[in-house]
Amino acid sequence: MNNVWTTFNNMVWNLTHRLGFVDVLDILIMAILFYELFVLLRRTRSSALLKGLLLILVIVLISTVIGLTSLNWLLRMLLNNGVIVLVILFQPEIRKGLEKMGRRTLLKKNTAQTLSEMEAHERIISEIVQTMVDLSRRKVGALICIEQQTGLEDVIDTGTRLDSEISAPLLENIFEPKTPLHDGAVVIREDRIAAAACILPLTEASGLSRDLGTRHRAGIGLSENSDAIVLIVSEETGTMSMARSGVLRRPLAANDLRAILNDVFAPETPWYKELYHSLRGNRKEAQQ
Repeated sequence: MNNVWTTFNNMVWNLTHRLGFVDVLDILIMAILFYELFVLLRRTRSSALLKGLLLILVIVLISTVIGLTSLNWLLRMLLNNGVIVLVILFQPEIRKGLEKMGRRTLLKKNTAQTLSEMEAHERIISEIVQTMVDLSRRKVGALICIEQQTGLEDVIDTGTRLDSEISAPLLENIFEPKTPLHDGAVVIREDRIAAAACILPLTEASGLSRDLGTRHRAGIGLSENSDAIVLIVSEETGTMSMARSGVLRRPLAANDLRAILNDVFAPETPWYKELYHSLRGNRKEAQQ
């Protein structure tokens, strides 16, 4: 216990007496790098692996402070010998991150770029809404999955990869009966159609309405296993539905769909802006 208290006192003393400008800059750069890493990995299956790695690092730190020599030695050996394995496992994410670094500067997007992004999102929303409304009117079944933070690479692997621009004519043609890709689900990743004819897991929930067919049960099943938003058009009735977090919402009108998609494709607010607005809101509440 005395060793723990001594280590803590030394750490506090170093922070308060030896922390200089270079140290602050070093910490800031590391914080930015870790933040970018988390943003890069959170939409992939590697996010679970990263959480496990962080847990091991925390245990190593605790074992060092407490003095668990054997456990600390074992975990350090595991980390030292596992660097090559981690590089192999994270190879797609590392390559993607390096490509992003090569395509952009460290400066934030200016107003013109932000407006251009908003226009692109508005176009995507309009294309998806038009697709759903047209298919609903013609009673053509459809299943559109919009990827969120949980990666859907396993689902994409079951279908045919497209990597195509989102457009109403293309989506409607995919779900047209008797076409090669109509039987299955379309997966949308960011602003692209990632794949079509994908197979989704069926829900095992009991108590669902007997009116729900395989398409609706598949949509609910995916929403139970991920945070994806699944849009569904019934082939029998033409009713538009949405499955999210294992809950089916129906019927939906065009305005309902547009509101849902506006929330999905809303541009993300940087963490420092969220912190600023949060602090500002708390300050206003305190003044009131």
